[in-house]
Amino acid sequence: MGLVLLLGFLLLQEPVQPPTELPRSEEAQILSSEHPLLSGRVRFIHWPGDGARAARLLAAIERVPVLPGLPPEVPGVADIYLAPSMEIWDALTGGAIPEWGAGVAIPSRGIAVIPVNEGPTATLDDRDATAVHEWAHLGLHDYLAGLRIPRWFDEGYAQWVSSGWDFEEAWRLRVAHAGSGAPPLDSLTLNWPADRTDAQLAYLLSASAVEYLVAESGARGMEIFLTRWREMGDFEAAFRETFGTTTGSFESRWIAHVKRRYSWVLVLYQTAAFWLFAGLAIIYLFSVRRRRDRERMAKLRATDPPDLPAYWEGPPTPPIGGFTSDREGAGRG
Repeated sequence: MGLVLLLGFLLLQEPVQPPTELPRSEEAQILSSEHPLLSGRVRFIHWPGDGARAARLLAAIERVPVLPGLPPEVPGVADIYLAPSMEIWDALTGGAIPEWGAGVAIPSRGIAVIPVNEGPTATLDDRDATAVHEWAHLGLHDYLAGLRIPRWFDEGYAQWVSSGWDFEEAWRLRVAHAGSGAPPLDSLTLNWPADRTDAQLAYLLSASAVEYLVAESGARGMEIFLTRWREMGDFEAAFRETFGTTTGSFESRWIAHVKRRYSWVLVLYQTAAFWLFAGLAIIYLFSVRRRRDRERMAKLRATDPPDLPAYWEGPPTPPIGGFTSDREGAGRG
């Protein structure tokens, strides 16, 4: 999936309480996991007609019963709501999430909310990844209870667990780092971008940074880091002790890695591929138009009268007396 972007959110402030009274036709139903590691820990609350969706999303989480780098028992208990309408979505999230958001985790309540209709471009795999993304948020905050988690790491970890990031979006990283479009990682604070374009870039930066961190240290390095972070209570100190570098130095290496791996060749290639496709499409449309014009012209010509109709010419004059011309006849007389 990458970042199509069905973006998941993390909501740390207290949302409005869920509605206590719903119309009888919209009474919530509960689907619980029977997975040995998840039984009694995760429930999907859905409304009539969404049982199949709830079962599919629950199956997606059951494929990741243990979150990478975390103990198997976290998150402890999680309720995931499938909001069937914007009214219920706003009631569960406090109206703080843009309408294009694909999901939100609220660690303070141990719940996540996923809208049933995430948009016409959402695929089933996108929805599965959204459920795992929010599950990862809940697990990370459960394990690091009370600790401040940098936003870039929070979102990057959830994206790494759920689906990674789309290589085809790498050119955006290269372009962003070439100009002033890429903000420093530590500036991606709790004030997450509300604009869709800015949010897409923020998610892409976070996801690629964590992917690079895991590629450099391995999944085991992530486990050691999270354990030390929980014990020490300090993100920067645990980061430095585990990876042997500061977050500032890591960010510099990550940017150099992005520029080296996703060079302008990739940008030009993807741009050239786009224009090649566009050019072929234009040529095809031009050929169709030209063929249609030829067929239309042929039909018009078929109904036109000939240039010299037969009735414009008199009948041919037969030869007289065997003479072929007047001059020859006069000479013989």
